[in-house]
Amino acid sequence: MKKKAIIIGGGIAGLAASIRLQRKGYETSVFEANDYVGGKLHILQQAGYRWDTGPSLFTMPHLVDELFELYDLVPTEYFQYKKKETVCTYFWEDQTTFIVPANQKQFIKDAAQTFNTPPQKIEKYLANSKEKYDLTAGIFLEKSLHKWGTYFSKDILKSLIQSYKLDVHTSLNKVNQNYFSSPHLIQLFNRYATYNGSSPYKTPGIMSMIPHLEMHFGTFFPKGGMHEIGQSLYRLAKSKGVQFHLNTPVEKIIRKGRQATGIQTAKGRQEADIIVSNMDIFSTYQQLLKTEKQPTSILKQERSSSALIFYWGIKRQFRELDLHNIFFSDNYEAEFQQIFEKKELGNDPTVYINITSKEQAEDAPDGCENWFVMINAPGNFGQDWEALKKVARKNILDKLTRLLKVDIESLIEIEEILDPVGIENKTSSHRGALYGAASNSKFAAFLRHSNFSNKMKNLYFCGGSVHPGGGIPLCLLSAKIVSDLIAKA
Repeated sequence: MKKKAIIIGGGIAGLAASIRLQRKGYETSVFEANDYVGGKLHILQQAGYRWDTGPSLFTMPHLVDELFELYDLVPTEYFQYKKKETVCTYFWEDQTTFIVPANQKQFIKDAAQTFNTPPQKIEKYLANSKEKYDLTAGIFLEKSLHKWGTYFSKDILKSLIQSYKLDVHTSLNKVNQNYFSSPHLIQLFNRYATYNGSSPYKTPGIMSMIPHLEMHFGTFFPKGGMHEIGQSLYRLAKSKGVQFHLNTPVEKIIRKGRQATGIQTAKGRQEADIIVSNMDIFSTYQQLLKTEKQPTSILKQERSSSALIFYWGIKRQFRELDLHNIFFSDNYEAEFQQIFEKKELGNDPTVYINITSKEQAEDAPDGCENWFVMINAPGNFGQDWEALKKVARKNILDKLTRLLKVDIESLIEIEEILDPVGIENKTSSHRGALYGAASNSKFAAFLRHSNFSNKMKNLYFCGGSVHPGGGIPLCLLSAKIVSDLIAKA
């Protein structure tokens, strides 16, 4: 008789975990509160426009491919994507514009010229970024930090001996200032702190490894949009026998003695040999493990930033824009102080615009573009979001109109808005945090909740709120770590 596994939550990590456990011979079921799977990888369609509502950056696609390869399938027959030649286009208030090419040598050449910086400095910075990644990937990204066995290997000991190279005792901003004198180039590299919802003025310098992930592995666009990542895995999981229970929120994780033995839903109890929660770790404890001892220090960790997103149907096309575009704040430090210290929106927000119709014309009507317009936001602490949205909308429109020299508001024919309250309600992410805990202290990135319970046997955790962190690649890696832990149990 097959052992049973239950996954709580059908986000990207939950889908990946279900595929891996089904492959290991478990009879796997996924319980999802919403009427769709994919978590933040959802979709909005209206009046001929299509938007991906959540994550918009796709890197390390091999982590998706390998889920198909587990079943000896050719990934391209089920999920297609293409590598981008341009990573991002940056705009500053002084009219400086910089297009980041995917080719690293070309990036070094172009950045040196645009920002009046010796190419050797940029080359050295990227080499250091790679070294940090190489030193930490094996221990931090691919294994559980919370198992002693992780640390007993030559490669791991080598990494620990060289940990002084990781810059954990200084901020990302300080690391970037030590390399560069150009404020624009410092700001460009500071932006990578937002990839895990942190402030570059607080997050440790180890985060300077993130550019390597983007520039070495590249950025990609999936056919069908980001939504298709989750949908392709959903189809794979179903085809291999994973059972999905949508519109079925889990009310409780059931324990017997020191073991997790099942879950409680409105439809009754379901027993299983393995329970994996893909739900935000805060919500998992507060809602599903109410009577259990709470990991207070973990649950009190500062949460990552959230987002305020405007989905605009724009009745014009802009040749100067690409898939990914950033319009920088003139005072980046003040913006992050407002977000993390004052829990307010920046007065001069950095604006990110994602336009998938640049890659997939059918995402917008002829002659139009689908703009996903996002600014970093604090979590939901009960602020007056209706008032904040009005002010933010005006500030965003003023900036875009000024820099693009076109009245943007007059071009908006469709508008939908997602704020931190909506993110919290739709995804059970505490305070609407996009990445679980923030990494705004020296060791916060290393002190996320483990992928297993040390209080309850057979209970595991995956997703962006636990180790190794948020974002699609790390969520997929969390599912792999959980699968490996279960195999060794």
